[in-house]
Amino acid sequence: MGDIVIAGAGIGGLTAAIALKRAGHRVRVLERATSIKPVGAGLTVQINAVRALESLGLADAVKRAGRELTVMDVRTADGELLQRADVREMTARFGGSQVAIHRAALHEVLLREAGDVVTLGAGVTGFREVGAVVEATCSDGSTVSGDVLVGADGIHSAVRAALHGESAPRYSGYTSWRGVCPDASRVSDGCEAWGRGRRFGYVPIAEGVYWFAVDDRPEGERDAGDVKATLRGMFAGWYGPIPSLIDATPAEAILRTDIHDRDPIANWGRGRVTLLGDAAHPMTPNLGQGACQAIEDGVVLARAVQKHGVTAEALRRYERAREAHTARVVLEARRFGVVGQASNPLLTSLRDFVVRVTPSSLAVKSLAWLYAPSLEV
Repeated sequence: MGDIVIAGAGIGGLTAAIALKRAGHRVRVLERATSIKPVGAGLTVQINAVRALESLGLADAVKRAGRELTVMDVRTADGELLQRADVREMTARFGGSQVAIHRAALHEVLLREAGDVVTLGAGVTGFREVGAVVEATCSDGSTVSGDVLVGADGIHSAVRAALHGESAPRYSGYTSWRGVCPDASRVSDGCEAWGRGRRFGYVPIAEGVYWFAVDDRPEGERDAGDVKATLRGMFAGWYGPIPSLIDATPAEAILRTDIHDRDPIANWGRGRVTLLGDAAHPMTPNLGQGACQAIEDGVVLARAVQKHGVTAEALRRYERAREAHTARVVLEARRFGVVGQASNPLLTSLRDFVVRVTPSSLAVKSLAWLYAPSLEV
């Protein structure tokens, strides 16, 4: 058994902590935030991540905290159905389920299971290796030592910067608005609607309806004045529930976030240090896989340590098991964003035609690489 230090108490860091703790290791999670507050809006725990959570016995708790999806549609801005994904067909093929959930609710499930391993107000700012020990330096001035250090500290990871140097993430060219409408009766299934350079999606969650809007905008731009008025103008005339979801969401609960990712890299870690989740492979949310890939990372890391001990070799085995797969997810999510954000009228017509004529069964089959990955090392 060994001492494992994890930088970051996000979804990936907590999943790794739970899996490693269950394997009998001493785990300490260092989190820069001084308190745990409900943050974010919603996300979808997709089939691959639910299967990973099943291996930890946490899938049922996540399902209870969220809403299992049965249908996901792709539509045009005026409501024409382009493709319908029957989630039940997907789960019959790949197992698991598809769960839409508030990010804070998922985080609470993981925090409760992780127990008292989290130290707040102690974000990792750097590290040094001394023989067979890694010494992490924290923002509160303290140092914490362990046999290995896992950087799960997000897209602006200090651990990644110490390993690979400082660099800015890549701006995608579009920004997003996210919110939760408290009126759950407005929708029953999930949907993403495509316009020209603009998208809107929604899924039902336990707290109401999580929705997101995406538009091509300059990096760093901020809303001036009434954000709901801005969104109403952007989505005026869009079909069905979309304008009403905006209207029924409190303005102060609407979050705006520029969308970034990073180019994939090989050799995430070095020595007794590795990366996990957004610290290793930040991706655009176009495939809904950011949190899902972090969950998979946590499970695979624990399996590598279980097989190869709390060693640098275990970290390299984990990285080799994950690097190529997550790189593909990053690049596929980026490509999907280019397609979804198309604004040229001819290209959008072609895009919609291709989606319309593609059988849903073929679309489901094409997801095998994503929904049924190997979690072995």
